Amino acid sequence: MTPRPVPARIVGESAAEIADSVRALVERGVLRAGDALPPVRALAEVLSVNRNTVVAAYRQLAGAGVVVTRGRGGTLVADRTPVAQEGYAAGTVLRDVGTGNPDPALIPEATAALPGVVGRPVLYGEPVIDAGLEQWATAWMGAGLAPAGRMRLTITSGAVDAVERLLAQALTRDDAVALEDPCFLASIHTVRLGGYRAVPVPVDAEGMTVAGLGAALDAGVRAVVCTPRAQNPTGASLSPHRAAALREVLADHPYVLVIEDDHFSLLSSQPYHSIIGVEHQRWALVRSVSKFLGPDMCLAVAASDPDTAERLSMRLSPGTTWVSHLLQRLTHALATDPAAMRTIERARAHYAERNAVFARRLTEHGVETSVGDGLNLWVPLPVPARAVSEQLMRRGWLARTGDEFVLADDAAGRRLRLTVHELSDADADRLAADIAAAVDTVMTQRMG
Repeated sequence: MTPRPVPARIVGESAAEIADSVRALVERGVLRAGDALPPVRALAEVLSVNRNTVVAAYRQLAGAGVVVTRGRGGTLVADRTPVAQEGYAAGTVLRDVGTGNPDPALIPEATAALPGVVGRPVLYGEPVIDAGLEQWATAWMGAGLAPAGRMRLTITSGAVDAVERLLAQALTRDDAVALEDPCFLASIHTVRLGGYRAVPVPVDAEGMTVAGLGAALDAGVRAVVCTPRAQNPTGASLSPHRAAALREVLADHPYVLVIEDDHFSLLSSQPYHSIIGVEHQRWALVRSVSKFLGPDMCLAVAASDPDTAERLSMRLSPGTTWVSHLLQRLTHALATDPAAMRTIERARAHYAERNAVFARRLTEHGVETSVGDGLNLWVPLPVPARAVSEQLMRRGWLARTGDEFVLADDAAGRRLRLTVHELSDADADRLAADIAAAVDTVMTQRMG
């Protein structure tokens, strides 16, 4: 899309004055996301200032996240539109089937474990990782990870916190990051909030594509965020062949930070296949407990190379930002409790079975749907998903459309992401029939 012309209203004699002028135009809506600022030389001539003054002004604006630079593509006003968030929609009476939430009935009960996690108080300067959790997590994280011998552990307040800190310790504003397309909403938000530049990598049934990753690396990305299984929203998991091919592509870029977000981990019905090669220098595997122990258990384990772990530890200094040892002990207690593990195994089977049954229902109604892994279904439609979603709202349903997850993949605009595992059989039958009816209505309207 060609940026629209910018009114010649930028003023100022110093870098600070020019930057303030641009900020004011953005705040008043005169400049909007995607608008191109004048080239440095052109603006310098208009304002009768040195080119270096304009360069300094644009650098201030980029550092503040007001603009992004695109090399020959120019300097553009940054996109600050809100990113859709996971979870229940607020203020609706509709039945929400786009939440992305786990089933609360299948989250292990923590009450019995709580008394055992209270020990002596932990004081400033003590180790930030609880000894019991560290021992358990070392075995959990090291299994299947090629460079496990160089692994160091860090505990963070969830996977999103881990990814944000990992990117922040390695990148500066406007650095390029390879993201799956379509992409997990929190990853889009994290990259945008950090002022990084998202480079989309297409996802197919076997996960991140080899050609897409190669193109992103050629474009100069400094980090790659990959979901090895149960990719959100598609449900794709890396096959052994695909993972090997991606490791081969990355072998020529050993210092690009590779982050694997294995968010579904213990609930996944698929094996873990890593794209982190044994010789790769900058990497991290992140596993949150929020899907199997509940979203309120804000804890994730990050296994990374020693240098990355050291940088992360500086951002989690004792006494300020460590993760509570009470929460760590509770996580360890539940993760090693046989009853809790049986609940997690039931949850794994439940999500897979309910998604498979609903996919068959849709297919029987003429909406061909395949099943991936994870909490959700990624449903292809023959018509735009927004129009189908509007029809579903009239039938009492609130669904999530694929365009919320898109970086560049226009095909996702004809997808619904559905969370159906909590529906009764009767409700599932009704939703499947309503989706088919909504599709028929939209097709009839478009033909008319």
